[in-house]
Amino acid sequence: MRRNMKGIQSVLAGMTAITLLLTACGGGNGGSSSSATTSPSASGETGKAKSDLKPYELTVAYYKIGQNKDLQEVQDAINKLTKEKINATVKFVPIDPAAYQQQVNLMLASNENLDLLVTLTALGYGTQAAKGQLVPLEDLLKKYGQDIAKVVTPEIQKATMASGKLYGIPSVRDWASDYGILMRKDIVDKYKIDLSKIKTFDDLDAVFKVVKDNEPNMAAIVPEGGGTSFITSIAPGYMDPLNDDNGVLPDHDNNLKVVNWFETKQYSDLLKMVRRWYSDGYIPKDIATNKIRPEDLVKAGKAFSFTVHMKPGFETKEAILTGTSMVAARIIPPVTSTSSIANVMFSIAKNSKDPERAMMFLNLLYSDKDLINLIDFGIEGKHYVKKGELIGFPNGVDTQNATYSPNHGWEWGNQFLSYIWETDPVSLWKDQADFNKSSKKSKALGFSFSVDPVKTEVAAVQSVKDQFKIGLETGTLDPDKNLPEFISKMKASGMDKIIAEKQKQLDEWAKTNK
Repeated sequence: MRRNMKGIQSVLAGMTAITLLLTACGGGNGGSSSSATTSPSASGETGKAKSDLKPYELTVAYYKIGQNKDLQEVQDAINKLTKEKINATVKFVPIDPAAYQQQVNLMLASNENLDLLVTLTALGYGTQAAKGQLVPLEDLLKKYGQDIAKVVTPEIQKATMASGKLYGIPSVRDWASDYGILMRKDIVDKYKIDLSKIKTFDDLDAVFKVVKDNEPNMAAIVPEGGGTSFITSIAPGYMDPLNDDNGVLPDHDNNLKVVNWFETKQYSDLLKMVRRWYSDGYIPKDIATNKIRPEDLVKAGKAFSFTVHMKPGFETKEAILTGTSMVAARIIPPVTSTSSIANVMFSIAKNSKDPERAMMFLNLLYSDKDLINLIDFGIEGKHYVKKGELIGFPNGVDTQNATYSPNHGWEWGNQFLSYIWETDPVSLWKDQADFNKSSKKSKALGFSFSVDPVKTEVAAVQSVKDQFKIGLETGTLDPDKNLPEFISKMKASGMDKIIAEKQKQLDEWAKTNK
């Protein structure tokens, strides 16, 4: 993307290394064996001669965001570089966000060719690891990931572990987020909406009424992602979900006491707010089944705003995707949790026939500036041009006719190696590092919940969530009638047992992380 994605408390001994890493960034085993047996150099190449590595094609699945019409041409340029570095070519498999989880799970289950994939805590990372579909990375990281280890320290790696093992490497990006909504600037200006009066989410009702009364064909508000809910987008600003939201820490602290988020007054109040928006006609009636990204709805003139988790430069990035200027109401200050670090990672699939080569490619993503900028921006002179310290579209190219403008830099390795877009400040990466550093840190930062002891209960609770959560959190179900049943069915499925297990693990973690 044209921006970065979206001091540690003394109780977490050793976690101050995160602050040191973020400041530094602002400036600037398993599986089958392969013929590679030596460690990579600082440049990401193996110490062994390229001729000693057999040719290999890496299949890489990732979130498709933005325009990638010229992907094949960009892929060809990338392959010249990777062939020289690690004697491997790359086949990219972009997948639409709405279909990502299903398609990736099918690829993993069917043993289809797949080496690397973007994994997300919100889309089954823990389950994929528990099923043995991902390769443990500790040994591979030591042998072939030396450049990764320079920017993703052991302290940060702890935040991405599942069942006590490392299965994912987080991208270096926005490890903190603030929360609010993003709005079309032209509509804000047209109706003289005073953003300074928006201090809480409840303050948005008056704004939405103006939009509904004057722009009847435009939804006042939609969720951050197609097929997701309003609460999913903003809830991490109120609590630490502790990997999933089956037991959370309110206000990112609560003296490390885990509670049922769905039983809290805060959750109930948020549901009532969203239900009010739905009843008042601010939310589209089909929102629970909508799969269209909010940026596309805005671009088509069908939405005024959407809930978001943000970071420095976020409005600029979204303006590129929506094709119109955007402004933000930032309501919840920035916070950092284990989940915010681990919400975007790369993992090596158990399907990989050469996990060593996959790790070599991963290592390049954290060390090779040429590779990162090819992936992020395409080919210089065609897809972008340098403008002093910044870059921008070539003459005659814009967001409407760009043939490669994926806006997905937050997925790929060390985003702080990427160029800065001309509409962002030269100081963007320093601003992001400062933003990360100044954010509120969860008291449980670094804790990772292992679902193994309660995986049956977690699966049962997930089935209940699938039945109720999207409806409640988009306002389409009445919380007064449905929330009690939702809570009751979760309890019957084992929610209390999950929370007790999470509390036990958190207490054990806290003993060694004071």
